[in-house]
Amino acid sequence: MTAPDPGSSPAVEPHAPELAEKAARLRVAVIGGGVAGLVAAESIAAIGAHATVFEAQDRAGGAVRAGEADGIVFDAGAESFAVRGGHVRALLAELGLDDRVVSPEPGGAWVAGIPGGAAPLPRGGLLGIPANPFAEDVRRVIGWSGTWRAWLDRLLPPLTIGHDHSLGRLVRKRMGARVLDRLVAPVSTGVYSAHPDDIDVDVAAPSLNAALTRAGSLSGAVAEITGGSGKAPGAAVQGLTGGMSGIVDALIARIELLGSEVRTGAQVEALERDDLGWTVRLAEQEQEQEQEQEQEQDGVVVDGLGTEPADGLARFDAVIVAADEPTARRLLAPHVPELAAVAGGASPRIEIVTLVLDAPELAVAPRGSGVLTVPGSHTAKALTHSTAKWAWLRERAGNRQVVRVSFGSAGEEPATAALDDEAAASLALAEASALLGVELSAAQLRGSHRARFVQAQPSAVRGAAERRTEAAAAISAVPGVGATGAWLSGTGLAQVVPHAKEEAERIRHALLWG
Repeated sequence: MTAPDPGSSPAVEPHAPELAEKAARLRVAVIGGGVAGLVAAESIAAIGAHATVFEAQDRAGGAVRAGEADGIVFDAGAESFAVRGGHVRALLAELGLDDRVVSPEPGGAWVAGIPGGAAPLPRGGLLGIPANPFAEDVRRVIGWSGTWRAWLDRLLPPLTIGHDHSLGRLVRKRMGARVLDRLVAPVSTGVYSAHPDDIDVDVAAPSLNAALTRAGSLSGAVAEITGGSGKAPGAAVQGLTGGMSGIVDALIARIELLGSEVRTGAQVEALERDDLGWTVRLAEQEQEQEQEQEQEQDGVVVDGLGTEPADGLARFDAVIVAADEPTARRLLAPHVPELAAVAGGASPRIEIVTLVLDAPELAVAPRGSGVLTVPGSHTAKALTHSTAKWAWLRERAGNRQVVRVSFGSAGEEPATAALDDEAAASLALAEASALLGVELSAAQLRGSHRARFVQAQPSAVRGAAERRTEAAAAISAVPGVGATGAWLSGTGLAQVVPHAKEEAERIRHALLWG
């Protein structure tokens, strides 16, 4: 049989029974049952190999999760996906979810914390940077003095254009503090949980520096890139009718249909390797392991698995670690020592409190689909008026309104961190009142849900791309080891999904053809 091109993406074809037989004998452990782990496991199972997903929590999905309050089920974590690249949409098509893809309702977001309280976030900008500082919706946010200062961008000599990597420094120098503080910072902290000074321009907006060089000004560069589209901020996202957790359910169903498995409540304590393969050691098996070491029991041969230790754990031919960064580093440390030399990324702690309200005054969506805040102006980082943003949820909620309030950012603990659930809901209600400009009382609160996250360092943070590249190189140098997840791919499903597929492809290529 002729070997395939090593650079190609091999698949187990019907006319290759030897390859199919080899694939059927392969076992791969996937540590972490977030979307990255599930996508990787499905890719392994798709060639006929057996994948076992180990998820520490009692549910899979990671940041993609459903919540419930007052009988309404909603997205408690990721509520949408970026359409760029088409990777998520392609996965949804593969999973038969195409007919559930929906776009958010028109209306756009507002920005709060400016003189006058709040105003619609200007349309047609890029990362909050306006294409035309004299546009009425821009002037309403930054005022006339901010507008004239931003206009100086057109007059400044382009001596250093294309050389600024800090988004904050670039905007401050070219268009001034008001554009930075009132437009760019709310978008940056809302999207990336990071200040603009820490955002890498070349990652957040890869074409901006080149456009700067051509146009000679920052506003001209934005106008060139956006083409004067006038689209509402955040318009390049889509969601799923019924919630994004549908992608998790579909992935699990596909994995099980292919003969593989997802184990929840299975916290991995350690990965062990010998000449016969990998063993996954679960937390509750640590005591058993100590007993085995004392007794020095021999292994037992198991068909197709290499060997099985005396405690009954199967051995695996490879592992893909799809856990959060601290867990991944701990598990990989004994096997990828070079990873210790790669600096870790800061991981913002985020809390989302979702409120179900009997508040008919919100039915008119007084501040669009949600509100971003000028850093330091409010306790909450952002608010999403979910029933204004998603028609499917509005229909499900009936006369009730669903609002989610986000707390926490880089270098800042969520204000809700030390509160119990009732107090967190009360704070979220107070913030919702302030951000929406509508007095909301405790009597209107029908129910609440609280979700906590440790977010991977956003890919747009300066230095993150280099750290990810170094970490990936260290991991890929060790045979039989793969790793994926937001700390390596960057945050957001548009980055997580293709990275997980590529890493699974690398591992299965090595197992089949190595």
